[in-house]
Amino acid sequence: MPQIRVKDAAVFLGVSDDTVRRWIDAGMLVSEKDEGGRTVVDGLELARIAKQNAVLPPDPSNVGRSARNRFVGIVTDIVMDKVMAQVELQCGPHRVVSLISSEAVRELGLELGSVAVAVVKATNVIVETATIKE
Repeated sequence: MPQIRVKDAAVFLGVSDDTVRRWIDAGMLVSEKDEGGRTVVDGLELARIAKQNAVLPPDPSNVGRSARNRFVGIVTDIVMDKVMAQVELQCGPHRVVSLISSEAVRELGLELGSVAVAVVKATNVIVETATIKE
């Protein structure tokens, strides 16, 4: 199983190192020492906690759809010309950028600071990792 250092676990969970250490002390997260003597947590256990603690804002559109990847956020930038627009949303820690028609921006009433939902339905999603297992 992958082992993740406490400081990195804190970043992935959006909490402080001290919070992760408190969770370890409280038995909410199991830790061990790696070869270098550093405290590490199990990656699978960390994934479970991350999913359990995820706070997702409700989708204000109340629309059923097949796409599972929905990111509720705040419009932070709009660059628009006569035909096309680039709309940027801040969805929690994620920046999502969409290219849509200027007509769609006007019809949706998008403006800086408005709440919007980025819906991603992709057949091509790239997953990267820093290490390659042979």
